[in-house]
Amino acid sequence: MDDAENRIGRFLRARRELVRPEEVGIADLGRRRVPGLRREELAMLAGVSADYYVRLEQGRDHHPSEQVLDALAGALRLDDDATAHLHELARPAPRRRHRAPARVERVRPSLQRLMDAWAQSPAHVLGCRMDVLAANPMALVLNPAQRVGTNVVRSMFLDPEFQAVHPNFERAAAGTVASLRAQVGPDLDDPLLHELVGELSLKSELFRKLWARHDVHAKTHGTKHLVHPIVGELELDYESFTVNGADGQMLIVYHAQPDTASARALALLSSMVAVSPRDGSRPLPPSARAPEPAPSGPTPDGSSR
Repeated sequence: MDDAENRIGRFLRARRELVRPEEVGIADLGRRRVPGLRREELAMLAGVSADYYVRLEQGRDHHPSEQVLDALAGALRLDDDATAHLHELARPAPRRRHRAPARVERVRPSLQRLMDAWAQSPAHVLGCRMDVLAANPMALVLNPAQRVGTNVVRSMFLDPEFQAVHPNFERAAAGTVASLRAQVGPDLDDPLLHELVGELSLKSELFRKLWARHDVHAKTHGTKHLVHPIVGELELDYESFTVNGADGQMLIVYHAQPDTASARALALLSSMVAVSPRDGSRPLPPSARAPEPAPSGPTPDGSSR
């Protein structure tokens, strides 16, 4: 069995190695040659035979029952997101002779207009691989590094400007990788995903370690701590919504609790976004925009640029 096709086995092994024996009531007598649980220990905890579990992890059994998957999830202490991911991995992968070319992901203009109207609510839309497909002016004033066309995962590990916004960088990085796992689901043979994971695995040791953990966490709601160079620390709640009719797109909206320092900071950031007198839109101040290309042609003194 090609390891690239053994989706369940790779996930089970990674999660097994993260469980310490004492966490599940197994005495650690020392001199363990493997991190985490042994295969036979996990099989015992899940109530399946050691031989069956070995065949499952090695990819020699492709059809575990839902009861077996739930038992393994319980033994591995998986949360709801990771358990759902395990069940997805066990579903038969669609047979495709040739993968269709990747679609260009676009955001509906009406959704962009709706986002632009939120004067104090930063919002952006992420694609299936967490590319930034759209962002309103408030989102870019909050974090100018999160421009349309960037990838959140790549920025998290390779862009110092993006990293500086997150005071607890390693926690934010772990959450980002877990969100990517949840976003792509079982479709791990996507060539563009391979390209992204390969690039980051080469350039970031931290990403390589986090990706190997197989953590899965759907980005549904939560609280994010950020540091802005002008308004300082912010504590923002966020909610995420799937975009109907746009497969894989996710709208994320941030807001602050009323009458808090973070709410006042958002109001100040909102005042930085000037209202255009021509069309009523809210363009970014020059410092928050992507740099424009230098004009071509001669300069006023006749020399070439």
